[in-house]
Amino acid sequence: MTDLVIRALDESDAHLFDSLPDPLGVGRALAHAVHRPEWKRVALRDGRVVARAAWWGRPGDLEPFTINWFDVAEGEEEAGAELLRTAPYRVEYQLILPRNWREDPEAHAAGQARLRAAEAAGMRVLVERYQYRWTPECGLPARPGRLVFRPEPDDEVFFRLLRRIHSATLDAHALLDIEEGGLDRAAQAELDYFRACDSPREWWRLAHTADGEPVGLHVPARIHAGPCVGFIGVLPEQRGHGYAYDLLAECTHTLAEQGAEHILAATDQGNFPMAAQFARAGYPIVDERVHLVPGPDDGR
Repeated sequence: MTDLVIRALDESDAHLFDSLPDPLGVGRALAHAVHRPEWKRVALRDGRVVARAAWWGRPGDLEPFTINWFDVAEGEEEAGAELLRTAPYRVEYQLILPRNWREDPEAHAAGQARLRAAEAAGMRVLVERYQYRWTPECGLPARPGRLVFRPEPDDEVFFRLLRRIHSATLDAHALLDIEEGGLDRAAQAELDYFRACDSPREWWRLAHTADGEPVGLHVPARIHAGPCVGFIGVLPEQRGHGYAYDLLAECTHTLAEQGAEHILAATDQGNFPMAAQFARAGYPIVDERVHLVPGPDDGR
């Protein structure tokens, strides 16, 4: 087998990235995303692309914060692993997969090849997630009317509530933040995400019962891909009453009133209570994501 050549692309040869087949339909799922040519890398053998990866970041970011496109040709998993292993960025990889991908032989084979290559590069699976996309044809979820929603200008109030919410969380990313930096880090990561969204701070809402007891919060947001459910969180002592649905319904109405033609959302597949509320609110699953993070030894 001939030697492998791995390199970044530029404007002059960015077309090489499109030379591999796309059996998982990643290109369709990422139609909204703009990838900088210099954040695309390919592995070539005899001048033919046998693996490719694209890193993504927001406009103005100095470095990417995720890989959201990674492909390997048949029999070239080690080339894909070497492509990731030698890249200058050590960030999370989001493997985008069709819904029920394990039941489709072609999608399952392609997904497993990418997983094996990423794991050979030192990454590990953190969590599998459902990706949702609400449209007006889904119908607006009914508002139960049990909660009172109001803005809160003080970020510190949100920070304290986020700490309490994450003290008993099922969210894998929050649990990783807690493992690495405690509840403060997990709460701050959420606040940083809210602030980075392309949506007004005034959209953030606290939720209380009619008697004034705090219940949680919801954050309607807008990201590069469009309007989204930025966050739904219920305080541990208020769980068991289905309040996550109330928050999700209010969040959906808020975004729809702002003219949203679609609303994106996601949750961990293991977060059965939240997945049930998305189903109840009429959010269909459009694809699945496997999130991998660099391991203690990522092969470098």
